[in-house]
Amino acid sequence: MTDPQIFNARDARYKKPYGAVPSGTQVKLTLRPPRAMGFSRALLTARFEQRADAVRTVSMPWSGIEGERDLFSAELDTRDYVGLVWYAFRLEGLDGRSLELPERQLTVYDGAEAVPAWFGDGMTYQIFPDRFCRLAVPSPDGMVGGRWVHCDWGEEPEYRPDANGEIRNRDFFGGSLAGVREKLPYLQELGVETIYFCPIFEGAENHRYGTGDYEKIDPMLGTEEDFRTLCREAGCRGIRVMLDGVFNHTGSNSRYFNAQGFYPELGAAQSRESQYYNWYSFHPWPEDYDAWWGIKTLPAVQESADSYRRFIIRDGDSVVRHWLRQGASGWRLDVADELPDDFIHGIHAAARQAKPEAVIIGEVWEDGSNKIAYGVRRRHILGGHCDGLMNYPFRNALLSFLLGEDAFRFRQAMETLRENYPPFAWRSAMNFLGTHDTPRILTVLGLGTAEATEAADTLLTPAQKAQALKRLRLGYALLFTFPGAPTLYYGDEAGLEGGRDPWNRRTYPWGREDHSLLVWCRTLGQLRKHTPALRRGELVWETCQGALLSYQRVLEDARVFTAVNAGTEPVTVPLPWPGGGKNLLTGERIPHEQVRLSATSCLIASP
Repeated sequence: MTDPQIFNARDARYKKPYGAVPSGTQVKLTLRPPRAMGFSRALLTARFEQRADAVRTVSMPWSGIEGERDLFSAELDTRDYVGLVWYAFRLEGLDGRSLELPERQLTVYDGAEAVPAWFGDGMTYQIFPDRFCRLAVPSPDGMVGGRWVHCDWGEEPEYRPDANGEIRNRDFFGGSLAGVREKLPYLQELGVETIYFCPIFEGAENHRYGTGDYEKIDPMLGTEEDFRTLCREAGCRGIRVMLDGVFNHTGSNSRYFNAQGFYPELGAAQSRESQYYNWYSFHPWPEDYDAWWGIKTLPAVQESADSYRRFIIRDGDSVVRHWLRQGASGWRLDVADELPDDFIHGIHAAARQAKPEAVIIGEVWEDGSNKIAYGVRRRHILGGHCDGLMNYPFRNALLSFLLGEDAFRFRQAMETLRENYPPFAWRSAMNFLGTHDTPRILTVLGLGTAEATEAADTLLTPAQKAQALKRLRLGYALLFTFPGAPTLYYGDEAGLEGGRDPWNRRTYPWGREDHSLLVWCRTLGQLRKHTPALRRGELVWETCQGALLSYQRVLEDARVFTAVNAGTEPVTVPLPWPGGGKNLLTGERIPHEQVRLSATSCLIASP
């Protein structure tokens, strides 16, 4: 077995600088094999993937002795390269023996552009607009899609699959932008600094991911003036607005496709003479066409179509530019893996031109540094594309820890991201425990497995809910103190339950919230908002073993220590500094240099 200490990319003695590097960096690499292994020569092989897998071989001269280990060192010059470098080592002895170390990833990014820091600093709140807050029961008359509206805000969402098993999602509750405006004081008190909206443009379905008109706010939500007013009033409270950009597909009931003839102009489904015809791929027209994951209500767009690119990106008042000028501060890109790299680059450039502080966040479900989609290695976070990504690896690792996995596995998963991601992408990662695409986090933690919640429309038992609330408190303590943008899905802070769509999209339970959980989230949200070390501090791991997970956030002389005991037995946790400290959750003084954490409890402290 290879000695793991021959090379350790996460130790500055072996690799410097740490992790991803900007283009032009000289990366120093050092091997430290035991002298007893008798190696006399070392070679570094670097494969530059984005340059047709060009290979560079570099000799690593013997550079000295450290204890019982030989040192072999070399520098890898990244020059003007941007992309992934796959590097490996070979050690050779005079007797003909050799040892090859496995290939490793080095992310080389374009460091020329400054990425706005605001998104990663504060808390984000995701709103499913139809289900957050309504001020009156709207009429669906004259609106696209054959909608109907629940009169009772507390009713269950409709679950009525058609003959093909598809859910039409035509039941609405009538949440509105005016309703969000009314709840701005609530969001401010929660500590929210960014509202991330699921789609707000006109669409036939209640989720509005089948866009009907990119240039029009859905009339059930309000008007363009309502949107401007919301952005203005939110801004006065220190809250920005991020929109959901669904640019891979439109709705079949849209201005552009117009399958049911709702819109007055000719759509691609009606005529080959439509100005939108080349936006879609038909096989043959009009019966068969490319659709997102085969869902015929979501026809896929040809992002390469010049007229589509002008409409979304390039024109002076393109969709991307227009809504930023109306008050939005960024875009979250739906199914970013299914958008061409150059298309995302165009969105990024247009957004920065319209608003220099605009941020682009991509929906990616895996490690976005090395994601391959449709046979192409994606450039999501190499610079000039996405400023950050939705952090599903964080969610997965944190859930596993809360449900019993060793804390060291969480550390390893997060350290892999920190090593692979450019610093700007690590800081701007959208960290979350729940979204509109996942079961409610309380339900997951109560049932003890995500797989059991695929169609869960039943509520937790009192015992399950009590256990889930204990676990969720710990999860939120980690979410709000970890690097990246802590993100709450509407209603999670209030104790909403449910499996996948539509049960994860119940209405916000105004007046029926879990008060204790809500207070906990407010406490953490305000702590994040007013503690610079939690907003911008570096991550320093402490104990990550068994049920105990702890780390510091360090910013100059300021430090915040988080410790979570997810186990069933108490543990003693030493503070990482002498002289006691302050419990930031209670304000109480900690008189000793160690703290006894009871089962399923946590501590957030400073010196």
